[in-house]
Amino acid sequence: MTNTETKEYKNTMKKTGSFKWTINRYGIFFLMLTPALVLLFVFNYLPLTGLLIAFKDYNLRDGIKGFFVGNWIGFEHFWYLRDAYFWRTVRNTFSITIYRMIVCFPLPIIMAVMLCELRSLKYRRVMQSLSYLPNFISWVIAAYMINSILALDTGIINVILTKLGLDQVYFMGSNKWFSTIVVVSAAWKGTGWGTIIYLAALSNISPELQEASVVDGASRFKRIWHVDLPCIRPTIVIVLILSMPQLINAGFEQIMPLQNPANMGASDILDIYVVRLGILQTKYSLSTAVSMVISLMNLSLVLLTNYVSRLLGEDGLF
Repeated sequence: MTNTETKEYKNTMKKTGSFKWTINRYGIFFLMLTPALVLLFVFNYLPLTGLLIAFKDYNLRDGIKGFFVGNWIGFEHFWYLRDAYFWRTVRNTFSITIYRMIVCFPLPIIMAVMLCELRSLKYRRVMQSLSYLPNFISWVIAAYMINSILALDTGIINVILTKLGLDQVYFMGSNKWFSTIVVVSAAWKGTGWGTIIYLAALSNISPELQEASVVDGASRFKRIWHVDLPCIRPTIVIVLILSMPQLINAGFEQIMPLQNPANMGASDILDIYVVRLGILQTKYSLSTAVSMVISLMNLSLVLLTNYVSRLLGEDGLF
């Protein structure tokens, strides 16, 4: 390349990277993004100013003005970090979420692989549709179904136990059974919907790799283990990183309809603790302080998981 061509190339690259060139070329796309960015700012970033009341003695009568002026008390609302009841809700939350992560995270991967192995395309579509259906049932309706199935005397499980000559079990009033009920219902409701991402990743695997493994004499299980799973490993890592905040979020909408006075020892989680403080007891500053700590824990989990994935050679989120 001559000097003249080099100068022309540099000038072209300089113009290409300029703000004016970017606006002229991609302005219509930025315009299309504007409504989404406005909604993101209004509903995700603007409410962050409400975190100020965690450091104030806020009263609802103060209105909007109370968010910004007067009644500063520093970190006094963070006394709950020494409260035994708070740490009981943390223990309940982690016992449910870790149990759910161990059971529910691999299920969509297994189901996606099994669906891809079905020879009949028609049967595969039927199975996919049936597995998606529970996702569209609200947790309120699902809780009613669970209570009906596990009820004493009239529930189908206890009816079967009675027919077999066994004692009935009060599932919904047992702290021992509560976590299992939550995890099994979460797996039933979310596994089918969770397969969508993995099915898309599996569909992008080159057929030549699979054909080569067959030619080399690999069995179906070995082909899945040595070809399919390694090819979708980046997708699995990304989903795992995005799933980390769920270790703090046990699921208010799922657990609240299942909670009753008999199972409070296992069902009292952080989400319900925050709602009880903020809505029922009108302790807005205290509930905001709890929510702030939960958000910081979520952020720490995402950053830690992303850092570990980068150490292991994966791309991560950033």
